[in-house]
Amino acid sequence: MSGNDRKIKIAFIHPDLGIGGAERLVVDAALGLQQQGHNVTIYTSHCDKSHCFEEIKSGQLKVEVYGDFLPTHFLGRFFIVFATIRQLYLVMQLIFNKKVNAYQLFIIDQLSTCIPLLHIFSSATLMFYCHFPDQLLAQRTGLLKKLYRLPFDLIEQFSISAADTVVVNSNFTKNTYHKTFNFLSNDPDVIYPCVDLSPMEIEGIDKEFIKTILNEGDRFYLSINRFEKKKDIALAIKAFALSEDQSNENVKLVICGGYDERVAENVEYLKELQGLADEYELSHTTVYYQEIKRASDLESFKASHTKIIFLTSISSSLKDLLLEKTDMLLYTPAYEHFGIVPLEAMKLGKPVLAVNNGGPLETIEPYVAGENEAHATGWLRPAVPIQWATAIDQSRQVLKNDKVDFKKSGPLRVKKYFSREAMTQSFEENIDKVIWKEKKYYPWEMLGVSLFNFLLHMTFIRVLPNDPWPFLVMAAVMVFYFKNYLWGIYWGFIFALSYPYEEV
Repeated sequence: MSGNDRKIKIAFIHPDLGIGGAERLVVDAALGLQQQGHNVTIYTSHCDKSHCFEEIKSGQLKVEVYGDFLPTHFLGRFFIVFATIRQLYLVMQLIFNKKVNAYQLFIIDQLSTCIPLLHIFSSATLMFYCHFPDQLLAQRTGLLKKLYRLPFDLIEQFSISAADTVVVNSNFTKNTYHKTFNFLSNDPDVIYPCVDLSPMEIEGIDKEFIKTILNEGDRFYLSINRFEKKKDIALAIKAFALSEDQSNENVKLVICGGYDERVAENVEYLKELQGLADEYELSHTTVYYQEIKRASDLESFKASHTKIIFLTSISSSLKDLLLEKTDMLLYTPAYEHFGIVPLEAMKLGKPVLAVNNGGPLETIEPYVAGENEAHATGWLRPAVPIQWATAIDQSRQVLKNDKVDFKKSGPLRVKKYFSREAMTQSFEENIDKVIWKEKKYYPWEMLGVSLFNFLLHMTFIRVLPNDPWPFLVMAAVMVFYFKNYLWGIYWGFIFALSYPYEEV
């Protein structure tokens, strides 16, 4: 690494290694550190090889699973309880298998509960990657839920305090971290997530499908979000309806994103958006992408005559194709923790219009006429439809007059700050700050270990009142298994006092 250039053994601990933003970050971080020569292993409670990233499927990264047999909920409830149990079981397996001291660094993310346990039983440095405070993501719709969450909120703050270093995904999350965890005095560094800069292979069906929704010469604005109310997709429709560019016959708005017909909010919000399009007298068509995959006749999905096209649960291939062809991405969510979609647009040289708060404040370089034409990558505006409409029309003029070369500025910004190489460098710099420091020991740690040994001592006395041999076994376990000589001496001393010496 930067200071010592020594390669170390690193273990990631992640709850569920599926397909998601947090999982993508873990995979990219693990790959980046592995490519730098470090020995990397990912430990998780669940990994389905049919539903994970290609780097996991191919075996490019080493993954070990512990505790997948444990339930994730009880009757659709208590998810945090079972997530905690699964993570603690995973760490206990590492302790019993002697793997807990096989690494110089543990990187834990999402769930911090296991950090104190690792701090007690491992000599490794502990890094916690905070995507966002978990307690702020939990719903608290009533008094019972608030009371139910209270101990987990306290555990989250306490367990994070046991980490040797904490990093976050954005300055927005950093500010939220300080406001949320009042008892923590540390100042986390920021390590931005990254996007894959390698070219995406576009599937043939997507190349054919796009011809059914766009005519030759059509232009379109693009929104990519899950169909959830908090994503404020309505802002894109309102802004598009109020823009002057909307009056052009060959201009459309394409709205796509995650959709599950089993999720009531997805279904209801899509209907709400369709109703909003009707209010503005904008023709619209809804295409369920999974039906396209099953169909042989793409003409049945002909939608090129409408102004707004809703697309549900599209593939990565189609997403990249739409980003490649759009005039501009309309990124509507407010107070996003980070937001990866704007980067996916920028890497393809497309401008982004986003709300002027949260993650986009850090990812987008907003256009200011006469000041930053060489570096601008989009626009930042309050979530006010008329201001967004004005920005849409301004973007059209900027693109028409070639005032800003977004095809150059977007990819350059992404490569500099948000590539895998940039993220790996940030990880190594933060690791280098703490990896060679002497390990801290906390008063609660000594108190907890002392209490555990005392209770174990009392249990032996009560269950096996006249047998000193358990004390000798514990002395051996402490010395040879846990390498804890202090407690080895303690149990050895108890054995010596309890041994029934024969009177001479």
